[in-house]
Amino acid sequence: MQMGYNISRLTMDDDEPSNHAQPSLNQPSSYMVREMFELDNEIFHITMLKSRPSEGLRQATRSMESNTSTFRMLSGREINSGKNGGFSKADRSCVLGGCLPVNGPHKIDKGSTRAYVSRFSDDGSLLVTAFQGGHIRIYDVEQDWKVHKDILARSMRWTITDTSLSPDQQYLVYSSMSPIVNLVNIDSAATESHANITDIHEGLDFSMHEDVIYAFGIFSVKFSSDGREVLAGSNDDSLYVYDLHANKVSLRLEAHTADVNTVAFADETSHLIFSGSDDSLCKVWDRRCLNQGQVAGVLTGHLEGVTCIDSRGDGRYFISNGKDQTLKLWDIRKMSSNMDRSRIRYSKWDYRYTPYPQQYEFHRHPYDQSLATYRGHAVLRTLIRCYFSPEYSTGKRYIYTGSHDSCVYIYDLVTGAEVAKLDCEISTAVRDCSWHPYYPTLVNCTWDGQVVRWKYVGNSYEDKMEVN
Repeated sequence: MQMGYNISRLTMDDDEPSNHAQPSLNQPSSYMVREMFELDNEIFHITMLKSRPSEGLRQATRSMESNTSTFRMLSGREINSGKNGGFSKADRSCVLGGCLPVNGPHKIDKGSTRAYVSRFSDDGSLLVTAFQGGHIRIYDVEQDWKVHKDILARSMRWTITDTSLSPDQQYLVYSSMSPIVNLVNIDSAATESHANITDIHEGLDFSMHEDVIYAFGIFSVKFSSDGREVLAGSNDDSLYVYDLHANKVSLRLEAHTADVNTVAFADETSHLIFSGSDDSLCKVWDRRCLNQGQVAGVLTGHLEGVTCIDSRGDGRYFISNGKDQTLKLWDIRKMSSNMDRSRIRYSKWDYRYTPYPQQYEFHRHPYDQSLATYRGHAVLRTLIRCYFSPEYSTGKRYIYTGSHDSCVYIYDLVTGAEVAKLDCEISTAVRDCSWHPYYPTLVNCTWDGQVVRWKYVGNSYEDKMEVN
């Protein structure tokens, strides 16, 4: 397990539409050490409690260390030393959290165009991928990755930017650089889904304008937890909520002063919304008390645009990727309403064409409100995504992200250490990646069209997961 930090030396490339070799250091820099000492916060104590052996089992096995061996934990469970009839959730996460999916890459599929999306369904039974050429392929994970649905997109511009499965996994929405988001039933009989030929692809119009000339693109879409609404972020600086029952946009907020690259519901209630933008800000919106579109709070810290936000699901914490080559952790209780001093960016730099200026690599926003900053990966050319690791198998102990240098990086949330770097051995960006919710398996897609998986060596599930 490599505990050093990698500082990216980036290469030049291009990116999405305009409207919108790494030396390893054996010791972290003094700047990084300072950041590591700042990790003494409530979330880190919560994470440790959920991802290390329970107190009862540690006492019973006479080990007060957080890194109790798996053998000792299993021995204690077999003799019921913990007196609880088996492993607690924390015990389980401790054991499974050490089974990192680092063996690979193993090819699942390869498209003829860039792959932009690769996401497991909530139960892990399906994998959704999307390609620039307009194909969306959904694989049956438990049936040797057989194609469950091959969808040819409708009303597509430039690329499929995002997809989202409904909570019941019956419907899929997909977006592109168009104000039309399409809804398709993936439970229909036909494997090949051609828009309005073999399947109906219902167009959800987010434009709210009668003038068809008025057009914008959508970067991010999310189903609400009850499946009644679709949240979207667009390059007209706005976020939208679409009511599927009323079949219309129910909310539009002029949320930022630049492209809204990413949106997320904070928790299952769907009351709180997070948004991130090219204006470098993360914002929080409370739908219960919107007063003329007034923001609930602003979180500053990124020096460049925000490419992705992932909520921890507790309505409090989230992470974000930024074009300043950092991944940040946030607590919304630290947000403020003051935006006058918030935006500091290097306006002459364009992440689509040139490396991040080396002299800015360790700059910090003077009013940074983030809890922690993680570095090593590269955010160039495209809206690189980041996520929390699964609750079931890791207690959300890790955060992981794609990278322009063809790798997936896994960081320890608590220590900030880079615990794994999955090298796809190609020369193109990894835009999206997804950790299976229950098994030690991770999938990522690349800009050369590949969809690959990584697994933990020696797990009993790997034989079922082999690609024929």
